[in-house]
Amino acid sequence: MLDRILIANRGEIACRIIRTLDRLNIESIAIYSEIDRHAPHVNMATESFCIGKATAAESYLQADRILQIAQENHVRAIHPGYGFLSENADFATACEAAGIAFIGPTPAQIQQFGLKHTARSIAAENGIPMLLGSDLLESQSQAETIAAQIGYPVMLKSTAGGGGIGMEICRDAASLAAAFDRVDRSSRQNFSQGGIFLERYLD
Repeated sequence: MLDRILIANRGEIACRIIRTLDRLNIESIAIYSEIDRHAPHVNMATESFCIGKATAAESYLQADRILQIAQENHVRAIHPGYGFLSENADFATACEAAGIAFIGPTPAQIQQFGLKHTARSIAAENGIPMLLGSDLLESQSQAETIAAQIGYPVMLKSTAGGGGIGMEICRDAASLAAAFDRVDRSSRQNFSQGGIFLERYLD
């Protein structure tokens, strides 16, 4: 049985996890950035440790520092919550290598389902019903051809990322043409990689 779990997250996400751990009589180890030092999850946890400066890049995304705190405090599992490092395959692998359970999907699952087009392929291989869509698109003209076959409206989507970034509804060929480069550019800027595809859109 796990007796100490580090929560690699903040705010209400961390608070919910801490409340659950309290009910299970499991000690909670919280981390926080300098700006979050008075946040509720810091006081709720069994123990709390400052992880770094205000920005996420300097705190909640510091995988090496989080693992260091976990090891120094004899933590046997890390709960990433969602966002931050929850879909980071390298972090999940590092936890595994350190002998710390990652409470979430395996590194392989994160890699497979982290890109929407590969998730679609896996779903198709397993006979899961889903909306009509395309593989990764090579050009705007290919997108227009496939959209005409699927039927408008369609959603133009970045394969990477989430949170609604890199997605645009296209109700006709003109709106698809206008959105194609914009969605591709958004994908590269926000997720450091390209790759877009089409899917039938349901209002």
